[in-house]
Amino acid sequence: MGNIKSAWLSIFSSILLAAAFPSWDMGFVAWIALVPLLVALAGRSPLEGFVLAYVFGMLFLAGIFHWILQIPYYRWYHHLLLAVYFGLYPALFGLALGFISKRLGKTPALWAAPFLWVALEYLRGNFFFLALPWGLIGHSQHRYPAVIQIAALFGTYGISFLIVLVNAAFGAAVLIGTKFVRHQIDGTHGAAFKKADLALPILALLGIAGALLYGSLVAGRPISGEAVRVAMVQGNIEQAKKWDPRFADQILQAYADLTLRAANDQPELIIWPETAVPGSISLDPDIHDRLKALVAETAIPLLVGSARHQKFQEADGKRLRPMNSAFLLLPGNEKPELQQYDKIRLFPFGEYLPCKNIIPWQWIRVSSLSEYVAGRRHFVFRLAGHRFAVTICWENIFPDLVRQFVKNGADFMVNITNEARFGRTAAPYQLAAISVFRAVENRRFVIRCANTGITCIIDPCGRVTAQLETEDGRQLFVRGVVSEKIFPLDTQTLYTRYGDVVVALCFAVVLIFLTLAWMKNVSH
Repeated sequence: MGNIKSAWLSIFSSILLAAAFPSWDMGFVAWIALVPLLVALAGRSPLEGFVLAYVFGMLFLAGIFHWILQIPYYRWYHHLLLAVYFGLYPALFGLALGFISKRLGKTPALWAAPFLWVALEYLRGNFFFLALPWGLIGHSQHRYPAVIQIAALFGTYGISFLIVLVNAAFGAAVLIGTKFVRHQIDGTHGAAFKKADLALPILALLGIAGALLYGSLVAGRPISGEAVRVAMVQGNIEQAKKWDPRFADQILQAYADLTLRAANDQPELIIWPETAVPGSISLDPDIHDRLKALVAETAIPLLVGSARHQKFQEADGKRLRPMNSAFLLLPGNEKPELQQYDKIRLFPFGEYLPCKNIIPWQWIRVSSLSEYVAGRRHFVFRLAGHRFAVTICWENIFPDLVRQFVKNGADFMVNITNEARFGRTAAPYQLAAISVFRAVENRRFVIRCANTGITCIIDPCGRVTAQLETEDGRQLFVRGVVSEKIFPLDTQTLYTRYGDVVVALCFAVVLIFLTLAWMKNVSH
């Protein structure tokens, strides 16, 4: 196969895979999206594999993160930097696959593909401050409950493994078909395939059948227990107004009015989004008193997002630096002090500059909007016999963080977020889709409360049971309240207990493949 044809196949794969994610959201395409890439990589050298997969990776990631170009304070070079760096992970996939293909053959390379893909997805999602488990191939299946139930066993990476396994099986079928056609044209009578070539498609078929059978059984079970009604308030506050002191009273009044409206349904908890409070509860006694008065009026616990400030020692100039926090205010004298959680996973370049004493970010025109301090405790809130945990903003994309909260005793999860800066882009839809997997992995209701949307409730099987939207279906930049019952649960899934065991298995198998390929090279 020529280099030009292989390049076009890689580009075609990147378009197909990007189309599997919001805003296109054609998740079914993911099951064949990698076939052109795998065919292009078959028999290629490691360097050729690296280049072809790098082209694929950069275009795919540029495609799903296209919304960055629509955010005012980001520039085209930020988008390019993201694609160039994160495109390296698919490039390493091509490099390793090329090495295995050249040493062991095309079929062993296809067998190695799902293990390699998952190992590199995991690295992308866990590599220090550059960790970004966003746009995992498994996330493309968020609309298919029957498929994603295996996340409770193997995590989202288990779904990624199955998708790439099926792609590899289709890739094997294409290579077998190509070989058969070539034999027909050449007039040769060699066997187009061996019986062993059928092993990969058969395994993929069994994997799909098993996942669908398990999914249909689990998703069909009723969810029962003691119901808790929760209400989420979507304030729809413009980003430009949020931190402008001139609008502070207006914002607080808007949330107070919506809260009184939410109280009509008599929920047991009312939730405001991330940084909904225009100021700091810890510094401004007026804000604190107004919130306590609101809670006293409704007699309903209120969870709010607000900044909290922490004083540093003289070496730090005695500065007050903020923490992005969630506070639970209880009515009456149940608990005089506030329960609070401080955001652990800060957003790099938005809430802090990583390694700023080592890396001269200003030279490449990268800056941080604020300098926040990270929290350290996986705090679990207590509410009338129930326990819940909060993730703030993008923290919900990190599976291990949510898993730790559930291991600490959370009966349900709350994600408060402010995505006003993303505008009317695919970003809020992609983040909401990722939240589906946190629900399934841990069999917990996930309550998502956003400033501008998407505000929704996701059940333990990944189904959206309530959502704030207008009559014409708009979910972004609308103001309102949504209320629904949830069922706090205390069982722990296999994934909650043991985490990413499937990832460890993938790394082990990759090591075996690479060792065998290296030994083959040495023997020759």
